[in-house]
Amino acid sequence: MGKFEILQTKTGVKFNLKAGNGEVIASSQVYKAEKYLEKCLDSIVGQTYKDLEIILVDDGSPDSSGRICDKYAENDNRIKVIHKKNGGDSSARNAGFKEATGKYITTIDSDDWIE
Repeated sequence: MGKFEILQTKTGVKFNLKAGNGEVIASSQVYKAEKYLEKCLDSIVGQTYKDLEIILVDDGSPDSSGRICDKYAENDNRIKVIHKKNGGDSSARNAGFKEATGKYITTIDSDDWIE
């Protein structure tokens, strides 16, 4: 079974992702996150466990967050981007959950990172 460890830090929350057998889904809702998004995405795609399905939900962000997500998806076939009208955190998370196909799922806020 997978293990997800959540650590509170001064600058936010960090997630340690240690997967067991089966596919893990990392879903992130994105809204006005251009300042932090690349650090978040680099931390996800840089995991040593590679059997990840990465779902990014652009919740109608007015900044360049959606384009950043698309750029990452072009370079990593594990990433799926959903662009939707702004509906808030719950709506964005639910959109990501609907697309998930793996066995385990965790959500990662776009201004957080994992180690």
